[in-house]
Amino acid sequence: MSTSPESPASASAATLSGYTPGTWTIDPIHSEVAFSVRHLGIANVRGRFDEFAAEIVLAEDPLESSVTATIQIASVSTGHEQRDNHIRSEDFLHAAEFPEMTFRSAGIREADGDGFLADGELTVRGVTRPVTLDLELIGFGKGYEGRSVVGFSASTQISRKAFGVHGGAGGAALGDTVKITLEVEAGQAS
Repeated sequence: MSTSPESPASASAATLSGYTPGTWTIDPIHSEVAFSVRHLGIANVRGRFDEFAAEIVLAEDPLESSVTATIQIASVSTGHEQRDNHIRSEDFLHAAEFPEMTFRSAGIREADGDGFLADGELTVRGVTRPVTLDLELIGFGKGYEGRSVVGFSASTQISRKAFGVHGGAGGAALGDTVKITLEVEAGQAS
């Protein structure tokens, strides 16, 4: 959770402009879960997941905040139906056996300089590994009908092979590093 340019990075809620503790629910219409992976060592293939849910709990002390998220594997979209079906197959994410990917934070800490780091556990294909999200708090505001909203950006990189995603023969053309980016808008739960 990095602060907006006009507010200094600090774990103190008082120094985060507009910081509002509470439970926040992701708005999937105004959010995105995206990824990219190198293909043939020369180009990036990009995609996203269209169905996901998350709950963000902002504590009085921002460093005690937490997030849980679930992504529906079958909702993968790269703009190419044949490739999407291959990603859903047993060769890659095996959506039939492992329909969800999950993230659960284990702790929030300040990053060096600016921003925050969200340490947690990512589960893909039934394999759970620690990951750290580089987290930027974009800010707080008012959404439709005066509802409070918050915006975040986050990113990380993972080894697909560490999660058992080898890709069969087609996997040889892909790099091991998968870059994950999140753009999140969430509304305060009633």
